[in-house]
Amino acid sequence: MQSPLPVRDGVNATRLRLPDEGPWETAMDYMMHRWGHIDPKGIEDRFDAGEIVGEGGIPLSRAAKLEDHTFIWYYRTLPPETRLPVEINILHQDEHILVVDKPHFLPTTPGGTYIQESALVRLRNLLNLPDLIPMHRLDRMTAGILLLSTNPETRGKYQVLFEKRQVQKDYECVSAATPAAGYPAVDFPAVVRNRMTKSRSYLLAEVVDGEPNAETRIEQIRTFDARAQRRALYRLEPHTGKTHQLRVHMASLGLGILHDAFYPDLLDKAPDDYSKPLQLLARGIRFVDPISKKPVEYRSRLELSEARV
Repeated sequence: MQSPLPVRDGVNATRLRLPDEGPWETAMDYMMHRWGHIDPKGIEDRFDAGEIVGEGGIPLSRAAKLEDHTFIWYYRTLPPETRLPVEINILHQDEHILVVDKPHFLPTTPGGTYIQESALVRLRNLLNLPDLIPMHRLDRMTAGILLLSTNPETRGKYQVLFEKRQVQKDYECVSAATPAAGYPAVDFPAVVRNRMTKSRSYLLAEVVDGEPNAETRIEQIRTFDARAQRRALYRLEPHTGKTHQLRVHMASLGLGILHDAFYPDLLDKAPDDYSKPLQLLARGIRFVDPISKKPVEYRSRLELSEARV
């Protein structure tokens, strides 16, 4: 459902679904139930100022009946954010798509403590493109190629490519040259297939029993010595797109990606260390462009810091 409120400062208005029933008579009563313990005066002021709207963008009063509305929209009050010391590089832009190199540490979309400091909001504001939407996502700690749609009228044509798995991606990562103790040797190229799941309440993705739903082809590109350790650069080709798939699949071989704070072991939460980014890079993306009908390929210009020899 499209928001009746425009994007403001690069951020979409928040949509809230009202309950079908309950002890609340008005939409404001329900908002007070949800957030009144935080800022009751602020909620009242928003209704009085006409900043909370229903379908069609009609401002709601304090007396707006709960049963008269399914969704309401409003702008969140955004806390101040410290700018992350990373930059986005634009690789390609036309009337339909935008291709960028997303840096490590910058999330693709707003969430949690990162709103203005997300690739999407930064780019919307930088390029004055309020309708900009990412066609896929990269983890906050993963860098590399990110494709976004600039045109709502042609967006669906690109979305279909991803839905039908007609987009090929390849990644690079740095890990140990040989598996950790207790893991068998690996003959490359190797294909990892298993069933993965991730609940919203649990931080990590898990491998579970059942029909495989995740597949990655892994190739060892070259080995090298670094800090008295034998390491390797790997090429990863995911055939599916499960959350944390590449990180889980490398860890399952005893080849956890360098500087991964989640896999194989979850480390204690710590401030970002910009000198030790996760050594995972979305190197390239290729597909037949649905507008030009020609094959296209976009390659990252970034390099993994631990792959330099």
